[in-house]
Amino acid sequence: MQYMLMFTEDKDAFAKREDPARADAYWGAWQDYVQTLRESGVVVNGDGLMPPHTATTVRVRDGKRVVQDGPFADSKEQLGGYFVIEVTDLDAALTWAACSPAATYGSVEVRPVLPPPADA
Repeated sequence: MQYMLMFTEDKDAFAKREDPARADAYWGAWQDYVQTLRESGVVVNGDGLMPPHTATTVRVRDGKRVVQDGPFADSKEQLGGYFVIEVTDLDAALTWAACSPAATYGSVEVRPVLPPPADA
């Protein structure tokens, strides 16, 4: 079964990405995690995401497109990246989620991927 692991991070974690004093530790932890995931053969797809201030949100209301800078989510943490993995069950997905760097300073949401409709 496929599960999406969604990694959320706070402002400080996003800042570590570009802070010369902290970037090596931040990226090193992620590179180790990504390498372990890929070597295990469970990865279907995945990417990191640019920080939230680079986001643009689109809504259509009353037939008109409304575009705003930023995600404007009412949360201290924002989506920082994701992986879709293929594992046997939820327990295996939770184990992979707990191994991620984000689990120690942010959070990881684990959600089953909706299978395509039978006639698709």
